[in-house]
Amino acid sequence: MSSISVLVLSCSLKPTPAPSSSVLLGTQVLDALRESGESQGVEVTGEVVRVVDHDVRFGVTTDEGGGDGWPPLRDKMLRADILVLATPIWMGQPASVCKMVLERLDAEVSETDEQGRMLTYGKVAVVAVVGNEDGAHHTTAELFQSLNDVGFTVAASGSTYWVGEAMQAVDYNDHETTPEKTDGTTKTAAGTALHLARLLQDHPYPGPPG
Repeated sequence: MSSISVLVLSCSLKPTPAPSSSVLLGTQVLDALRESGESQGVEVTGEVVRVVDHDVRFGVTTDEGGGDGWPPLRDKMLRADILVLATPIWMGQPASVCKMVLERLDAEVSETDEQGRMLTYGKVAVVAVVGNEDGAHHTTAELFQSLNDVGFTVAASGSTYWVGEAMQAVDYNDHETTPEKTDGTTKTAAGTALHLARLLQDHPYPGPPG
């Protein structure tokens, strides 16, 4: 049986153990990937990590020094076949923690293998967005463009989201059951992402010409 590894980075502003909607949705994506793996004959392993639980420094290098918490997370990312980036929406934008992660991932542009490929080539990105206001499509577009720029590949329908009514106080994790539309979208994203990750395992990208 083939295997696929997953890293879910939750960009919640809330440290553990505070309830977090982005942690919940990220966990549901991981569960859906495991479920899809069962149907595709693939062993899926992975974990959910709250970035804010680690002392990640601001910067655009792979290691900002002084006990920077990013290098261990980067090691997990490099070992994973699928990266799930889960973020809340604040003021119509991805959370500041999410933007910090993207800035740290920018360093991958200059990290290449012997064939000149970024080390992120062959990895699939999935985006999960939650918020109490509009902005899920805008946020997803920002994240997909940034992740693609630093070497990740996006599957068909490779995102999932939930947004509540504007100016209301109900969070995603306040629901007793998962909203049907979000549940279906999550399972679709998991299925296509897993399929693509398997293809890229078997057929890696070539290096740049020249």
